[in-house]
Amino acid sequence: MRADAQRNRERLIEVAHAVFKERGLDAPLDEVARRAGVGPGTLYRHFPTREALHEAIMATWIEEVSAHVEKAMATEGGCREKLLAWFEEYVGLLTRHQGAAAKITASLGCEDSPLRTKCQTYADANESVLTEMADHGMLREGVDNLDVCRLLGGVATMADQSSLEPRDVRPMLDVIANGVLKS
Repeated sequence: MRADAQRNRERLIEVAHAVFKERGLDAPLDEVARRAGVGPGTLYRHFPTREALHEAIMATWIEEVSAHVEKAMATEGGCREKLLAWFEEYVGLLTRHQGAAAKITASLGCEDSPLRTKCQTYADANESVLTEMADHGMLREGVDNLDVCRLLGGVATMADQSSLEPRDVRPMLDVIANGVLKS
């Protein structure tokens, strides 16, 4: 790929990320092209569909989610503190883009969803945290990863659609942690 084409592609991904954050995942792609300083043809040459653009954003997203897991697991304290740190990271990631929390949560477990990659990234990240809790003997028996993801997604959706600050969801995350961890 030519250097200018690569720059355009990277710029489109960067701008799309910002536009989706501001206006939601259904924001007009023409706005993405305009704000990136390219024509619609350039956008569609790089990303023939909205889903292709979402997937390009996801490629960088997967690395970012992994970094958030590592950050949470490095939290001082025991399993509960680490789990709550991860839950806060999870909710923070889901609420980054207006309207995304509800769409992602509703798509969890749906193999044919255009958001499948994003959903799987969250599910895999959460599974790694729950596995660590289990390895320390702290995970309640019968805890299902997808159920926990959906509960966290419900909190994120509520936070996304209200005026709550991130710190205001902590009591709800405590309730989920109480159900996940052994006493």
